[in-house]
Amino acid sequence: MFELPPTRIRGRALRALVSLVRNTPAKHATAQVLRKQLGIDALRALGSDARADLPFSLEPTSGRSDHRRESQRLGVPTVGDWPRTVGGCRRALASGRVDPEELVRRAFFAADQLGARSPSLDPLLDRDEARALDAARQSRERLARGELRGPLEGIPVAIKEEVHVAGLPTRVGTGFLPPTPAGEDSVPVRRLREAGAIVIGTTPMTEYGMSPLGGNVHRVMPRNAHRSDRLPGGSSSGSGVAVATGVVPLALGADGGGSIRIPAAYNGVFGIKPTFGRVPVVGHGVPGGSSVVHLGPIGASAHDLAVFLEAASGPDPHDASSLVQPRLDPHELTEAIGRGVRGLRIGVDDDEWAAASAEVRAHGRAALEALEKEGAVLVSVGTRLGKHAAAIGYLTIGLEVLTNLAAVRRDHADEVGLDLQMFFANLETFRPDDYLDAQRLRAELRAEVALLLGAVDVLALPTTATTAPPITDADLSDGFVDPAALDAACRFAFLGNLTGCPAGTAPVGMDDGGLPIGLQIVGDAWDEAAVLQVLGHLERIGAAHVERPSAGIDLFG
Repeated sequence: MFELPPTRIRGRALRALVSLVRNTPAKHATAQVLRKQLGIDALRALGSDARADLPFSLEPTSGRSDHRRESQRLGVPTVGDWPRTVGGCRRALASGRVDPEELVRRAFFAADQLGARSPSLDPLLDRDEARALDAARQSRERLARGELRGPLEGIPVAIKEEVHVAGLPTRVGTGFLPPTPAGEDSVPVRRLREAGAIVIGTTPMTEYGMSPLGGNVHRVMPRNAHRSDRLPGGSSSGSGVAVATGVVPLALGADGGGSIRIPAAYNGVFGIKPTFGRVPVVGHGVPGGSSVVHLGPIGASAHDLAVFLEAASGPDPHDASSLVQPRLDPHELTEAIGRGVRGLRIGVDDDEWAAASAEVRAHGRAALEALEKEGAVLVSVGTRLGKHAAAIGYLTIGLEVLTNLAAVRRDHADEVGLDLQMFFANLETFRPDDYLDAQRLRAELRAEVALLLGAVDVLALPTTATTAPPITDADLSDGFVDPAALDAACRFAFLGNLTGCPAGTAPVGMDDGGLPIGLQIVGDAWDEAAVLQVLGHLERIGAAHVERPSAGIDLFG
């Protein structure tokens, strides 16, 4: 029987394996092994009662229509001097301690300093220095006149290379796409600029967003902000590192199966995948669309996430999924940070928590117990299909991307990384009904989650099953495939993507090796406020905190 190595596949072994799966019938055998490793074959063993009818609406899963809650009116928590938040930058700008131009110059200098390290920690890819500095000078003049454009006036932000930034290429982690500048901003980038943000450049990602770990042979990828021998997570790798190292307080990411939450958790910062459609996916680098991809922020605090969403959310006629969203009231999300958690019902699935490492479990449950002491109510819940969400997600995003990249597979098969070559070859062997069967299972999972969210306000899960995996120079330069590490990263992420429900992460501690651990909060459709309410209160009571990384750079210092 054909078997794959039980650990990471790299170097000569990976090259030989990719040649085998691309040029011989062996790809059917490797595909079968991967199906078993990633839990896909287990889906076939589920009974007919685990499958709902098709079609189902992609409108986000909702358990209730009324999200109104009483507030303790606690205000925005004070989070200390690190990392520097949007609020901290705004106070420094208002006091004259720094002006926007100096702040932007320091951000570029910080990225240069990180890039000079060995290995590199530079979180920027393509820089927009001239335009950013011009925007900063205009911002300085507006501040002097007291005419702020919005809550992000003068704040430097970075944008994942997955969406269009006018004047910069959108290469989606590839090495073969030409560096053609985008003609206009994507919708969320335009809205961030309208709120006063200064876009300093783009951040590197894994190729086509298909790896959640943070390796890409076509980029000098930054290492983990806390340990340079560890991966940064992906696919929004540069965005996570940019915030964790202090280059920017806020960065845009994209999340199809954890790609915001994983790098946020691995690097010890905050991130949220909002409700499907909340931030329009208009100006995306991969045509064809997806039923699981969301745009959202990685930030230095829960409040930063709220500020981003208030600026970037809202319907757009070119994204039908965005048109059904209810209107956000002014400051609805930033005010939710101060609600407190008294009486909030938090669903906890013990079987799901048992799938995480002991250290992830310990820190996550300690944070939940701290919330319970603050008046939250922990409610034991369970689902049949929650443990299968990752496998359903792999089929969904994998086959959607495979279809969208048909021309890439035809014309550039030799130019993508070895990991992507292997995934493409294996995905091509999947059965014709794999995708549709996954969607029937997804429909039943959505129904289960809707029932849960009718009984509780939010669900609490680990963000990842383990902390950031190790990495070597050779792995990054040659490429690698690591199904076990991939599954540990995505194990708890796909529930939010398959349902379209908002899901955020907060750092709640460090393992014995000095690596951050994330706690994930999943809310009802369009109820980002409840997710932010919990994340913000974790900050307030000191349960959302990690040590400053040695790579951290203080722009005000």
